[in-house]
Amino acid sequence: MKILVCISHVPDTTSKINFTNDDSQFDTNGVQFVINPNDEYGLTRAVWFQEQQAATITVVNVGGPETEPTLRKALAIGANDAIRVNANPTDSFFVAKQLAEVIKNGAYDLVIAGKESLDYNGGMVPGMIAGILGYNFLNACTEINVDGTNVKAIREIDGGREAVSTTLPLIIGGQKGLVEEKDLRIPNMRGIMTARTKTLTVVEPVEASINSKAVKFEKPAPKSAVKLVAADNLDELINLLHNEAKVI
Repeated sequence: MKILVCISHVPDTTSKINFTNDDSQFDTNGVQFVINPNDEYGLTRAVWFQEQQAATITVVNVGGPETEPTLRKALAIGANDAIRVNANPTDSFFVAKQLAEVIKNGAYDLVIAGKESLDYNGGMVPGMIAGILGYNFLNACTEINVDGTNVKAIREIDGGREAVSTTLPLIIGGQKGLVEEKDLRIPNMRGIMTARTKTLTVVEPVEASINSKAVKFEKPAPKSAVKLVAADNLDELINLLHNEAKVI
């Protein structure tokens, strides 16, 4: 089984976020980048398929040379090789078009993407890829098992979970649950050294329209000061909850 894992290069959640050019562009200065958490769950699940079913794993990213350390980390975790599409990931459709071309050329059986990236939370790319290629698609996937070309999976739905059966080729939008958080792989020294010798192929992007752009970013409003109410002053507490917080 050939598996392609789509990797997003996203800011670490501990990074301080700023914007430039009149708040129209993300400022990357001083920001630490990591593998998108939803993608990391998918990569770890792919490594399980590699160990249990002799699957081969390719990781792919749309981005510039600055994303290669993130791809090298994915190689250190266990991917066999990597592909970088040499383009700025401007919008969801553009990214989906590039990834669809990679999938078509590589004839992958299973494509694992995160259901959304940590930075923009668009949640559109996996479904768009499936639409472009005509592949089966499962979003919000938390469990997947493959037997030949038959697939059984579980995905989250509003108010519960849904068991689904389908066939390869398949694209999934994965998330936490594909593996337990404790099972995420941390690259060891051997993996890091091996990753240096693994193939990282750079390909040029195909032509694709850019249908949206970021116009302006805005940080959340700072939290207001806390008001303390005496434990025996219930009338004041109710007044504040009703008239200021407006939660009752």
